[in-house]
Amino acid sequence: MPYSPIIGTLGYILSPDRQHVLMVHRNARKDDEHLGKYNGLGGKLEADEDVMAGMIREIREEAGIECTALSLRGTVSWPGFGKNGEDWLGFVFLITAFEGEAYSENPEGPLEWVSLSDLYDLPMWEGDRYFLPLVFDDDPRPFHGVMPYKDGRPVRWAFSRL
Repeated sequence: MPYSPIIGTLGYILSPDRQHVLMVHRNARKDDEHLGKYNGLGGKLEADEDVMAGMIREIREEAGIECTALSLRGTVSWPGFGKNGEDWLGFVFLITAFEGEAYSENPEGPLEWVSLSDLYDLPMWEGDRYFLPLVFDDDPRPFHGVMPYKDGRPVRWAFSRL
């Protein structure tokens, strides 16, 4: 059967001093499958947009800021990640410059500037801990990973860089 994932974007916004990252604490909707977790910003790609345009739109909608510098850090394929076992393919970006002031909250929950040194202490998806170091490392090469999920947990993680 052909792989036909939901395509999404996921962005991590660095503060101007590059010591903090803007995270959303998903605690506003009781039916949210991400309830209680911290996450980057992003969402589903729309049919008429490329992934860069989708990321910029999602950041504008969710944080109220305009990206002025961002880079594709990698891709992650998440077979079985969705609450009904849907497959996801995510394009992961690092936003290093922006204009405006970020919202304090959005419909998913409060937005918080988290110190990079405290990032891994937050409640987050177990699988995020595998790829997040690659988002913030100094290797300029994008990573391309696969992380199959079963029953809400990752069962494997593999990635490559060229």
